[in-house]
Amino acid sequence: MSGRRTRPALAAVAVIGTLALAGCGGADSGTAASGASGAELSVGAAYIPQPVSASMAAGFLTITNEGDSDDELTSVTSGAGDVTVHETVDGTMKEVDRLKIPAHGQLVFKSGGNHLMFEKLKQQPKQGQSVTVELHFAQSDPVTVKVPVKAATYQPTDGHSAHTGN
Repeated sequence: MSGRRTRPALAAVAVIGTLALAGCGGADSGTAASGASGAELSVGAAYIPQPVSASMAAGFLTITNEGDSDDELTSVTSGAGDVTVHETVDGTMKEVDRLKIPAHGQLVFKSGGNHLMFEKLKQQPKQGQSVTVELHFAQSDPVTVKVPVKAATYQPTDGHSAHTGN
């Protein structure tokens, strides 16, 4: 078997347990960015459930756009390891190059939906620590977010799971 061919399947299997236990996000908030295009982005409800794998983890957050223009999340980087953006449609997870953040709307990363996939972690994140990520956008300046590591069974209490992203 080719490692490249099985990598998405292994990533999906390793993270399913984490995704099943995790919810949408907590009350943690991030920083904001503006773009020349009129997008006004802020990041909140960020967390990583403590991963069961030493080399992989899932991340969740909400990007809110209070501006008059759409923007797109184009990539995520972190010194902790490789980060990819995944979209889940009809129960199928796939890596994507970008996701839309609608004007006056949100892009929500939550359990069973869109999420960040951390791979090739340099060390396994533990509850109480945080992982720094930098979000890159098509129009807006990058945003750096410290994502707290929560218990594997963490369930957000702020009702974010009712929100949807486009």
